[in-house]
Amino acid sequence: MTSTPKFAHVVLQTSRLEEMRDWYCTVLDAHVVFEGHGLCFITFDDEHHRVALLGVPVELAPRNPGAAGMHHSAYTFDTLEDLLDRYDMLKAKGIEPKVPIQHGVTTSLYYQDPDGNFVELQIDNFATPDEATEYMHGPEYGTNPVGVSFVPELMRDALAAGVPVSKITTHSWALETSPDLPDPMVALTS
Repeated sequence: MTSTPKFAHVVLQTSRLEEMRDWYCTVLDAHVVFEGHGLCFITFDDEHHRVALLGVPVELAPRNPGAAGMHHSAYTFDTLEDLLDRYDMLKAKGIEPKVPIQHGVTTSLYYQDPDGNFVELQIDNFATPDEATEYMHGPEYGTNPVGVSFVPELMRDALAAGVPVSKITTHSWALETSPDLPDPMVALTS
């Protein structure tokens, strides 16, 4: 019998330590656990740190979309209202997503940190992992696994108008309310 590991944290190398610290603390509503010696450890839950920043004394180039490496880290909210509340809070502070995507399996907002790394804030659109996996094996996901863009304000309006979350968090709703948005894959790869 082998044990199953749990994800613990991500470490980002940066030459913008203070700017990155402030951005992650704002976006994740997190706090600094320790900072010093070119390191910063940040958390937003009961883990001692979820994001660590490794400051280097030389100027580093921002993330290059043409280079191999990690694309994004993702953070899940409990409800659509929680996700949209975070969207509103960040927008009020001048932080807007590069692209909102209705993946079908999740409803996601992709942000870029000061170094160009993507951060996905999301909700799961299914109650259980088995239901999500079943959807991923279905025809809609098989045809378009990336999903379609949507306008978060329209989602907020629909929620306030009493449209069921189960309807708002679908490809068809996103396409119906925001039919002319660009392909989200372009934003994710540039």
